[in-house]
Amino acid sequence: MANPHAGEVALVLDGERRVLKLTLGALAELEDRLHADSLPALVERFEAGQFAARDVLALVCAGLRGGGWDGTPADLARAEIEGGPLEAARVAARLLVLSFRPPQ
Repeated sequence: MANPHAGEVALVLDGERRVLKLTLGALAELEDRLHADSLPALVERFEAGQFAARDVLALVCAGLRGGGWDGTPADLARAEIEGGPLEAARVAARLLVLSFRPPQ
């Protein structure tokens, strides 16, 4: 089960429920893949709605890898995501919110 207090989000991928988390390694991979200058710039891009499908793919892939999945972006591109692209975008946005929210 995903723990939102630990920055985790769930996604059903190829019929299997997976937990996504943006670990430090996953964030570094994401920055590199999206050629982001900084993490705040990446967050701003999503907040402004200035993201593309490849951004969602990269963010979901990084989260899956942070959650222990060993697939590649190509694997994710071929996978069946329950809820489709809209759910993938929702999960990506939720990952960012949980990863960068101030401590409570």
